Amino acid sequence: MPDKKPSKRAERSKSDNVPELRAQQEKANRSGKKKRWRAPEASRTMKIQPSELSNRELSFLAFNERVLAMADDPAIPLLERLRYLCISSSNLDEFFEVRVAGIKQKILGGVEAAGIDGYSPQQELNAIDLAAQEFVARQYALLNQVLLPSLADEDIKFLARGNWDDRLKAWVKDYFSDEIAPVLSPLGLDPAHPFPRLTNKSLNFIVDLQGVDAFGRESGFALVRAPRSLPRVISVPKEICGAEHGFVFLSSIMHSQMGSLFNGMEPVGVYQFKVTRNSELYVSEEEVANLRRALQSELLQRNFGQAVRLEVAGNCPTRIVRYLQRQFNLNDSDVYRVDGPVNLNRLVTIPDEIDRPDLKFPAFTPRIAPAFHVDMNIFDQIASRSPVLFHHPYESYSPVLEFVRQASIDPDVLAIKQTLYRTGSDSAFVHYLMDASRAGKDVTVVIELRARFDEEANINLATQLQEAGIQVVYGVVGFKTHAKMLLVVRREKSKLVKYAHIGTGNYHATTARLYTDVSMLTCNKRVTNDVQKIFTQLTGLGQALHLKELVQAPFSLHGFIIEKIEEQISVCEAGGEGCIQARMNSLVDAGVIEALYRASQAGVRIELLVRGVCMLRAGVKGLSDNIRVISVLGRFLEHSRVFCFGTGSDTELYISSADWMPRNFFNRVEVAVPLEGAAMQRVKFECLDVYFKDNQFCWELQSDGQYKRLVSGSEESFSAQQELIDRHDAGPAHS
Repeated sequence: MPDKKPSKRAERSKSDNVPELRAQQEKANRSGKKKRWRAPEASRTMKIQPSELSNRELSFLAFNERVLAMADDPAIPLLERLRYLCISSSNLDEFFEVRVAGIKQKILGGVEAAGIDGYSPQQELNAIDLAAQEFVARQYALLNQVLLPSLADEDIKFLARGNWDDRLKAWVKDYFSDEIAPVLSPLGLDPAHPFPRLTNKSLNFIVDLQGVDAFGRESGFALVRAPRSLPRVISVPKEICGAEHGFVFLSSIMHSQMGSLFNGMEPVGVYQFKVTRNSELYVSEEEVANLRRALQSELLQRNFGQAVRLEVAGNCPTRIVRYLQRQFNLNDSDVYRVDGPVNLNRLVTIPDEIDRPDLKFPAFTPRIAPAFHVDMNIFDQIASRSPVLFHHPYESYSPVLEFVRQASIDPDVLAIKQTLYRTGSDSAFVHYLMDASRAGKDVTVVIELRARFDEEANINLATQLQEAGIQVVYGVVGFKTHAKMLLVVRREKSKLVKYAHIGTGNYHATTARLYTDVSMLTCNKRVTNDVQKIFTQLTGLGQALHLKELVQAPFSLHGFIIEKIEEQISVCEAGGEGCIQARMNSLVDAGVIEALYRASQAGVRIELLVRGVCMLRAGVKGLSDNIRVISVLGRFLEHSRVFCFGTGSDTELYISSADWMPRNFFNRVEVAVPLEGAAMQRVKFECLDVYFKDNQFCWELQSDGQYKRLVSGSEESFSAQQELIDRHDAGPAHS
């Protein structure tokens, strides 16, 4: 199928948009030094005032408040509300492991200077402590006062120790003896047995003992660690608990049976606790000779980083809390007393264990794109309809998997190249790539070892791929490869034809059912040639590229976005209607925010869908009057990145792997690809227009930096995700 005539947009060299970036890169390449290239300072600074920015960390906590609000929403099925509560807990854990840990590192390093938002590290930490303490209190109040009673009304009961009858006590005793006690190793604390190193986020018990130990000494404290192999919530047989679904917490069982571990001594107090540690990996990528080995070494220490938070049972005496604080070198503000299990996110398994469809989101079967039929050659289908667009999870991810599967067995396919950031366990992509390599095809995988919390999995994956004969490349030192690209080279008659897949989400079949993402399959020569060039750069480390369709970070994407904003300013100044619509996970880059403020002041209408962190202040008189920012939540995690500029026939739209953050613009390899025609119109409608109509699960950013949930009022209630589900649900015929 012949390619379309290049648009005016495509005629411009994307990598020439910011010539100073290219000059800086070329200078670094010529020098021959192993020096990490960074964008010029001019592109990183701005004239914006601290009062014109929200704090990044407090903005994240505001996002997590919205997640918790979903758990408190009676319009959402009950078991899904429990799941949202667990997500809010997991989010908070990671926030402390990475963001709070980073702030504490700054304070320990003596950093006192304020950031661009005017907060010094200590001021930032103080504000986080206040907000996070209030947040945790709301979590447990919601669990104890709302969710657990509501679940009990549905005959789903979490059985507290104070309510156990004799039958349940006997069952608990037997279960502890048979299933728990054999794997426990209680530790009496004395000079010969000092306080041990406890792993990150593990469940532990400190036991206050009375009596004399086996050697005639007065007892003191003991420590009992709950092995990670044990479930944190245990199902109780119906005939024992009298409920259709009865559960007891592991912490309750261990608390009740603790005396059996210390013969002759009496546990006068048993208190659960959990410590959260710094989980960031500190590897100087410019100095190590082997990044993989350095990461492997650092991973061994991840579970034992600096402690940043202590969660402890609410009834734990102050003297014991102080003792624990000394062990972990934590302040009073780092202590979180909780009324319930300290490992709250472990409840996330409960919804999947209970067969109650009436308490969950209605079943949804993604539609298989009509262009794809199982009895057709996928390359013929792409060639006849290029580009083929997918909106996941509303449309099935199976064509993307099928693309790689057919490529792995097609005798005419010569080469496959793919970036992998997160894949999940037992990935079909990995199996197909190994099959292709064993079949004699040339397979290259650019795998990002530094995908946070997936480093170990990716190191193991790299080994697995290499053993199958696949050429594995670890990307570029200092720049995470975050782009989502897949290239297949196929011989057709007497020439080579390239096919590409580009998307906003990872090659992860599981998250493709849970995250909203946009992707496309295409054989457009301008796109596939650009993809080939980027793969060549990632493996050969060549200089900045002259791309015709794609825009690439770290070389040109930042300047390109600002240029597009400036174009809309020019449209308004010429008397036209300037318009910017964009969606992303986070909006943090101050240079882009400043450009958006200037656009607002020029009269450009700006609508932004930012799921999580947003440092921009919306609706501030004289600064951002024309900017509207919303955040939409739902049963799926909003993950697409879509950038749209202009109106009518002048509309330009891009899908991308990048958020508008400095790390995406300057420290990652990212791509943005333009869409045109029907594909552009569809993405604009499904990813932008529909969402700006949401009045059910939508929060709007106010001028004071707070978020306000929209209510339908006299209008008909409208959910963007539900609208898309209704449009794409394939029904039982395709299940």
